[in-house]
Amino acid sequence: MYTRQNQKNLTSAQKKRFVAALLELKRNGTYDAFVRTHDRYFVPDRGSKLRVGHMSPSFFPWHRRYLLEFEGKLRELDPSIAIPYWDWTTDRSPVGGLWAEDFMGGTGRESDRQVTTGAFAYERGNWNITVGVTEGRFLTRNLGRPNNPITLPTAEELQWALDDPVYDTDPWNSTARDGGFRNKLEGWAAPRSEKWRNHNKVHQWIGGHMTGGAAPNDPVFWLHHSFVDLLWDRWQRRHPRSGYRPDRPLQLGDLQHGRVLSLDEPMPPWDVPPRDMLSHQGVYRYEL
Repeated sequence: MYTRQNQKNLTSAQKKRFVAALLELKRNGTYDAFVRTHDRYFVPDRGSKLRVGHMSPSFFPWHRRYLLEFEGKLRELDPSIAIPYWDWTTDRSPVGGLWAEDFMGGTGRESDRQVTTGAFAYERGNWNITVGVTEGRFLTRNLGRPNNPITLPTAEELQWALDDPVYDTDPWNSTARDGGFRNKLEGWAAPRSEKWRNHNKVHQWIGGHMTGGAAPNDPVFWLHHSFVDLLWDRWQRRHPRSGYRPDRPLQLGDLQHGRVLSLDEPMPPWDVPPRDMLSHQGVYRYEL
């Protein structure tokens, strides 16, 4: 069993090894294959297709398996590596250690949002964007959106989600407003005065490539979702009698039939059901 650490506790050597492994996966094509997978399963709830990665109950188990697959590739290169997590309720500065030259690099320049510092800067020649390209082939960020400011989620906003004892509620999508931890933590459910909360708000705060289906183009994606995975674990411990919902396939005639997955229906592309992802015990632990 290995340990996922808080990114703020990583040594300079650990940061260097993690960045080096990311660059190698990018070089050999593995990284972009993972970006394509995420983009493929970023399905909005307006359509009639199966939603497995987002706006659905399988948001947490799907991303847990996704991170495990990616982490496995990292650990094939360097067994000392685990995906660190970023607690965005405490590490809130756009110029903190997370965004330093020796780790994720900083925000994008004002003219075109291009990241120009750190190992993932386009000018270094090692991080060309090939998936979901709209303009340039460079990584973009706009930390905090200075021209239209947004803040990272607070501890209070996070607690609002963690306090909900119900995993998810009908209609099992982004419009589920009557409660449900999944929608509150994913961030679609929010008070009327707000558009996003929690997970979604972090994507918007980072800006650039993190705002779309090809969000893993930005390597900070993995640290963000490692924390989201930890938060699911934290919710499970807080509500031990509450389980994944829906626990049975939705009936014919339900508008979400065939669009969301119940507890034992297999999640593509791995054909693993949410039930198999309810626990990570024996695989990895979180340093708290």
